[in-house]
Amino acid sequence: MESFINIWQQLPYHIKPYLFSIGSFQLRYYSLMYLVGFAIVYILTIHRIKNEHYEYTTETLQDYLVWAMIAMIIGARLGEVFFYNFSYFMQNPLEIFLPFSFSNGIHFTGISGMSYHGGAIGIIVFSIWFFRKRKIDFWRFADLVVPSIPLGYMFGRIGNFINGELWGRVTTMPWGMYFPLDPAQSLRHPSQLYEAFFEGIFLFIVLWSMRKKKYFDGYLLGLYIFGYGFVRFLIEFFREPDFMAGPVSIGQVLCSLMMAIGVIIIFWRRHVAVSVNKKDF
Repeated sequence: MESFINIWQQLPYHIKPYLFSIGSFQLRYYSLMYLVGFAIVYILTIHRIKNEHYEYTTETLQDYLVWAMIAMIIGARLGEVFFYNFSYFMQNPLEIFLPFSFSNGIHFTGISGMSYHGGAIGIIVFSIWFFRKRKIDFWRFADLVVPSIPLGYMFGRIGNFINGELWGRVTTMPWGMYFPLDPAQSLRHPSQLYEAFFEGIFLFIVLWSMRKKKYFDGYLLGLYIFGYGFVRFLIEFFREPDFMAGPVSIGQVLCSLMMAIGVIIIFWRRHVAVSVNKKDF
């Protein structure tokens, strides 16, 4: 048993974070995980369109997901800049979108640091514009796509784990791990795996099981926003915080806002649905 625990704790040291390398360039699994995640969302959403009588075409979904992926990446990167590391990037603005470090010469580093909350904002802003331009019902389309998102997001967290980043707080638990990039070399919670399970698999099961039972358009979106905020808020107690805002982390502050927004959406959309039903009656 002790041998197994030791192998588990040292596992990150035996994982190569890239598929191949050419000079200083590396094709990292982290980048590929984004593509896998969007492919999962696309496949599951197409399944819903074909089997649940949605009126949207595959071309509309493809157009949306391609541009939504770009909006998410831009938003996630800007979220990392403004929410977590503003002073550094103001001194090194070229590193915001260029995969190079310019300190002590030019070095290829890849783009590391993506904020979930920034990515969510990027997708929401793009979605509002896209749906207005295409004259698509925002709430109905959102409820179509949302149940698939957690499973796609799970691959992003697995990518973080393979990349050896976003590790958790120091722990004495036997399932803790040592991460090569941790300067302290302390035993830490593998919080990336916690997030992959709870923000990914758990939320997917909840939303997918509710997809045919939703009570009004916007319900699944509100449930996802609240659910993600709630689960992430709890996991933040195990994740190494970037910055603290008093007794809580910046991530927990943002998650609290998400939970509030999710509740507001559910109650507001329920009120709208009840009002419409009364008028029809």
